[in-house]
Amino acid sequence: MEKKSMSELHRISCEEFKKAPKMPLVVILDDVRSLNNIGSIFRTADGFAVESIYLCGITACPPSVEIHKTALGAEDSVEWLYYEDVCEAIKKLKCKGYKICAIEQVKGSISLEQFIINDCEKYAVILGNEVKGVQQKAVDMSNYCIELPQYGTKHSLNVSITAGIVMWEFLNKLGIK
Repeated sequence: MEKKSMSELHRISCEEFKKAPKMPLVVILDDVRSLNNIGSIFRTADGFAVESIYLCGITACPPSVEIHKTALGAEDSVEWLYYEDVCEAIKKLKCKGYKICAIEQVKGSISLEQFIINDCEKYAVILGNEVKGVQQKAVDMSNYCIELPQYGTKHSLNVSITAGIVMWEFLNKLGIK
């Protein structure tokens, strides 16, 4: 096997990406503190054609050299908005008909592989702080709480890894509209 050349990858420009169809999914980052995690999530969101990212609370916004190191320019292609309070972002999305899914370990959560994603719906997933997770007030406003199954000694995954797994699952079930 031979690696593909850059021209064989058929990459589109930033402008073409912004006009291209997107998956009906918004990613909400609730107090994510690591600029590397934020950049990685932007890059993954670009790769899976996520509709947009909402940056909330202490989550840093572009432009940022540190975000760019891992986003590699995806902070310019993926639409994003900033909200001081995650609850404000959730309210706006609910008014637009989005189903809100906190990605969090809570009593009564639904395991990701068992969560039924309706391809007629629009979704927003909330990913939380690296230490504290999704704020309780955001969990309380969510339609669903989704948990990733884990079988080791740790009880959490890195937020950017979690984001990638969740986006991939939604892409497989929703596709690009």
